[in-house]
Amino acid sequence: MVSDIKNIYCIGRNYRLHAQELNNAIPTSPFLFSKPTHALAGAKGQTILLPGDRGSVNYETELVIHLARTYEPGLPLEELIDRMTIGLDLTLRDVQDELKKKAYPWLLAKGFPNSAVLSSWLPFEGLQEVSAYDFTLEKNGQEVQRGNIKDMIFDLPTILEFSAKHFGLGQGDIIFTGTPAGVGALANEDHLVLKWNEVQIGECKVVLVKNE
Repeated sequence: MVSDIKNIYCIGRNYRLHAQELNNAIPTSPFLFSKPTHALAGAKGQTILLPGDRGSVNYETELVIHLARTYEPGLPLEELIDRMTIGLDLTLRDVQDELKKKAYPWLLAKGFPNSAVLSSWLPFEGLQEVSAYDFTLEKNGQEVQRGNIKDMIFDLPTILEFSAKHFGLGQGDIIFTGTPAGVGALANEDHLVLKWNEVQIGECKVVLVKNE
């Protein structure tokens, strides 16, 4: 369900190799941006429409967590997070590059409709259990990204504490926790499959639409 989602936070540059592949500096504290709820889309086998006339659309595969309650310092993760999934933080890369040059916010590159894609939700079973498994993205039958949260620069407790301190965290908020290396451009009619622990939990086809 996406109807109960309140705020969408995203952690940028949270995997060292991903930051390096885009020639970005390694952050020294969590780097956050947000998306509007209009960006939400489900990866339930349907076709997702994306902009086809604003330059390259890049995929970024991420673990996404859902908050069960308002953040309170000291609460265990299992009380704060009730479920998780694998999502796609889609990015208009050419637009983002231009925004970076001007030191403008990223919203035009990150917040367009269908740019926050979610697979089916899974129960959150604890940090140790989640760290034991990889998440992957397959594009047209070929694996293009593989990640594990144990490789994140900032772990889940740090992300939650920082986000709550600076923005607030409440029930229904979700956080895209960062993407590993291997991001790339989408082409029209690409078929995407998202997996957790080698099991498919989401799929979609993307269609790039050009406005006449």
